[in-house]
Amino acid sequence: MHSAVPDFLITAYNWTVGPLRSANVRVLKARGLLPVSILFYHRVANSFFNGWTISHEGFTRQIDWLQANFDLVSLSEAQRRIASGFNNRPTVAITFDDGYAENSEYALPLLLERSIPFTYFVTVRNVVDQRPFTHDLNAGRPLPVDSLETVRALAAIGVDIGCHTMTHPDLATLDETQLQREISAAGKELEDHIGRSVPHFAFPFGLQQNLTRRAFEICREHGYAAVCSAYGGMNAIGQEVFHLQRIHGDPSEARVRHWLSYSQRQLSVPRFRYQD
Repeated sequence: MHSAVPDFLITAYNWTVGPLRSANVRVLKARGLLPVSILFYHRVANSFFNGWTISHEGFTRQIDWLQANFDLVSLSEAQRRIASGFNNRPTVAITFDDGYAENSEYALPLLLERSIPFTYFVTVRNVVDQRPFTHDLNAGRPLPVDSLETVRALAAIGVDIGCHTMTHPDLATLDETQLQREISAAGKELEDHIGRSVPHFAFPFGLQQNLTRRAFEICREHGYAAVCSAYGGMNAIGQEVFHLQRIHGDPSEARVRHWLSYSQRQLSVPRFRYQD
């Protein structure tokens, strides 16, 4: 999920470039052009650590830092700020992908207790059928998936539930019929299950090679308000808001701080060109 650079070197680098970054941020703030960042997490748990799992303690530290330094907003509010053409407040939206059961043991209660909005993207058949993800089975770790009852309960208290396809495939490998099932039929089924609209969609894997123009078209035809990628990058103020770029909620706090402190790397990530 990331390079092998140790945290102490990342922290040292942040201290070195801090003054220059602060000057750049002041300019962006004065112009109302502070970009909006969107984080995506997968699994918050204290067991079976991997590249997409962060510990309870690590997650709490990141949320503490985020609350102290950013407006934490919903995905819809993030879209509004991007589209408005003016943003002078550091802004982050929090999302989760897949739908791991352990998230409901600690991470989601923490966010709900602090009244921090978040979007929870779930893979429909894994939740409905209580089926572990293929990537976990291949790793020999059939990690538990959220129950449909849990997802319904989250929706009932106002959590934004998003669609993460029907079966978590690489959409770039599918034909038209398969794309319609994974994008449109999945969204409709999820809405039927939770009794609420599902306005947002997240691409599985989410790197540029996993995205296609046709998949974007089907998402728009279905009526999703926004789709999320996962290859990094901040969302510039004034850009179109149907496609939202996201940054990994990495287990390394130093790496997350580096990325969200308006690093040049995140400010300059090329956008996937789906409209040309």
